[in-house]
Amino acid sequence: MTIIPVSLIGVPTDVGAGTPGARMGPDALRVAGIVQAIAHFGVEVRDCGNLSGPGNPDLPAVNGFRHMREVAAWNRSVHDAVHAELHDGRLPIMLGGDHCLAIGSISAVARHCRETGKRLRVLWFDAHADFNTASVTPSGNIHGMPGAFLCGYGPSLLTEIGGHVPAILPQDIRQIGIRSVDDGEKRFLAEIGIEVFDMRYVDEVGMRETMEQALAGVASDTHLHVSLDVDFLDPEIAPGVGTTVRGGPTYREAQLCMEMIADTGRLRSLDIVELNPALDLRNMTAELAVDLVESLFGKSTLMRLHR
Repeated sequence: MTIIPVSLIGVPTDVGAGTPGARMGPDALRVAGIVQAIAHFGVEVRDCGNLSGPGNPDLPAVNGFRHMREVAAWNRSVHDAVHAELHDGRLPIMLGGDHCLAIGSISAVARHCRETGKRLRVLWFDAHADFNTASVTPSGNIHGMPGAFLCGYGPSLLTEIGGHVPAILPQDIRQIGIRSVDDGEKRFLAEIGIEVFDMRYVDEVGMRETMEQALAGVASDTHLHVSLDVDFLDPEIAPGVGTTVRGGPTYREAQLCMEMIADTGRLRSLDIVELNPALDLRNMTAELAVDLVESLFGKSTLMRLHR
């Protein structure tokens, strides 16, 4: 298997979130040893440092959106940085920051797929669907909206960042671990046909079957992007997030997700978002996130002969 060099892109902002603190996420992941963890597998790792952008003005929502111009500025920077690393043949890992930043990272990935003729598959690991719109959002926090923007629903300032509207199609995305969806979101997800594997589904069929379905159709021409919101995890093992929801995957279930992705050999880009060190305990959530990244890059208990 070809070893693809990795680029880390820190994005220290929480302009899309309701609780401050995710701006410290990139450095917490570095302290937890993400560079060394990936390099252990013989991968060349380039830490590109942190992007810069506007501060968090902590203002109320205007027309259903909080901090839209600041969010757009950060996401334009993310788009350009991620696209540049992909163009250089590298695997970008975006260290967030809140989940609004997926607008920039995934629009860059989608642009790269259009340029290279690859099919896109996005695995969205999250407690929340993140498909709110201005008309249904209870808060105006844009970290609850990136999925809708990427599918072309929202203001041009945020839907056009990748130069193509929509950036992705509903059939490109699989959501896993969802357990908190606003009423308006439920109707919207059903209308546009997003495939959602919520926690009830995981409980009923198990994580292995869930992941087999989420990965179905991934092939040699597929660019696999993982967008990992650490609130996907149960808060008992990952308390360092601003939007905890009880009843998330266990440590082993989360590891199985990452191991099965590694088994495909198709991972080409990654987001790690919503880590909030201000709410963490001894950096344990950051260390768990790094542990999951190790599994994405091939850590396993035994040498396995894949069927």
